[in-house]
Amino acid sequence: MLQTIKNIYQLGVKELISLCRDWLMLALIVYSFTFAVVTATRSQPDSINNATIAVVDEDNSQLSRKLTDAFLPPMFIPAARITRPEIDPAMDEGKYTFVVVFPPDFQKDVISGKAPEIQVNVDATRMTQAFNGSGYIQQILDGEISKFKRKKTSSPAANCVIRNRFNPNLTQAWFTSIVQLVNNITMLAIVLTGAALIRERENGTLEHLLVMPVSAFEIMMSKIWSMMAVVLLASAGSMYFVIKMYLEIPIEGSVPLFLAGVALHLFAATSIGIFLACVARNMPQLGMLLILVFLPMQMLSGGMTPRESMPVWIQNVMLIAPTTHFVSFSQSILFRGAGLEVVWKPFLMLLVIGGVLFTVSLSSFRKSL
Repeated sequence: MLQTIKNIYQLGVKELISLCRDWLMLALIVYSFTFAVVTATRSQPDSINNATIAVVDEDNSQLSRKLTDAFLPPMFIPAARITRPEIDPAMDEGKYTFVVVFPPDFQKDVISGKAPEIQVNVDATRMTQAFNGSGYIQQILDGEISKFKRKKTSSPAANCVIRNRFNPNLTQAWFTSIVQLVNNITMLAIVLTGAALIRERENGTLEHLLVMPVSAFEIMMSKIWSMMAVVLLASAGSMYFVIKMYLEIPIEGSVPLFLAGVALHLFAATSIGIFLACVARNMPQLGMLLILVFLPMQMLSGGMTPRESMPVWIQNVMLIAPTTHFVSFSQSILFRGAGLEVVWKPFLMLLVIGGVLFTVSLSSFRKSL
């Protein structure tokens, strides 16, 4: 038993030395846990930021001016005032994404209880901003008109007050940084472990290991623990130095508890990497298999879209994927401040799934030898 532990440790150190000599992999690790996290946070792909908007005010009333001033940064740049004939040329040139048109007698019709129409012209070639921005404009107009009507009439019987928990200002960066880190942890765990085995096979050193007094279990465990250590250390550094210190994003829960869950997830993810490396015969094949495996796990795990929005059969199938439980406890700990009494079930499921994946990967690894 002692000799087995010693062999696993020494073979793992060999893997770390081999990784340190692979500058491309080191660059990928540094990029994935630093620049990739920052870029995902700054780009804000799902939110409106500095959208160009113009207003055609044919009413020029107190209400229309109030609505014009309601389009505030950072969602919108200050609204430009144009005339109706300028709408088509300006949108053809791509100067404005949105053009809002207030008709004549707009305020008069609102006060009299009529439902005047506000025309919103949208440049749909800017797909993300067109889809999300139309909803924001609708909310802004409805809210400001409701406030105006309440001032002109009696107070409403009830007032709805919305309080957002965990992310009061709905700051997109708080969410995207954590999601990017979670995705990169899974990707790097699979890539590094699979590449380590492929590299052994392509360099011919795997045959050297086979003539040594070491078992397939020891070889596989050495690759798993060494790559787990690298990704876990990089994850901790990204969490403390990039997310908390540089981006100044608040973390509600316990980071050590999150890292303990990351270790369980890495045990499962690295086993997947070994299995894919046993199926693939070279690095291009491993890359193709990674796309087929990682992208579905990423998209259906609940990180990009809530699982409740998916068909029931997909929800049930994805319960066997480690990423589903990884995303679940990551959001609970980092966003909601949950403790072990809340996340013990995902931890237990990851332990079971990791054990099954390790057994399957070990069997496949022995057959490939």
